[in-house]
Amino acid sequence: MQIDPRPATVKNPPEQFTGDVWLDSIAGPRDAGQRAVVARVRFAPGARTAWHSHALGQTLHVTQGVAWVQSRGQERVEAHAGQTLYCPPGQEHWHGAAPDSFMEHLAILDTADDASTTTTWLEHVSDEEYRAGHRPSLGA
Repeated sequence: MQIDPRPATVKNPPEQFTGDVWLDSIAGPRDAGQRAVVARVRFAPGARTAWHSHALGQTLHVTQGVAWVQSRGQERVEAHAGQTLYCPPGQEHWHGAAPDSFMEHLAILDTADDASTTTTWLEHVSDEEYRAGHRPSLGA
């Protein structure tokens, strides 16, 4: 058993995020064959990722607040604390906080064979895209 030191909270870069977003690393690969990465990500109201995709998919588990998540070409969905969303490999999407709520989620993904291709970052989500309509929340 090993107890890890607590890593510093980092603010996510403006090249990939709109608004204030902070990340706490929880787990990453340690030994050969391991791929899992887990982070706690906190979004200020209205903050969001840019459009992006993951080579091996991504699971998001909302722990606090109200999350807005959208896959390219689909309607935005709203998720609440306790709900889990899955974005399949290669699916372009964004996620962030509703405009009137802080939001926190656990982000869980596997690193690609070439770690630099694990996440492909694309353009920022425009204010118009962010505000566009959505379907009802996921079973909240």
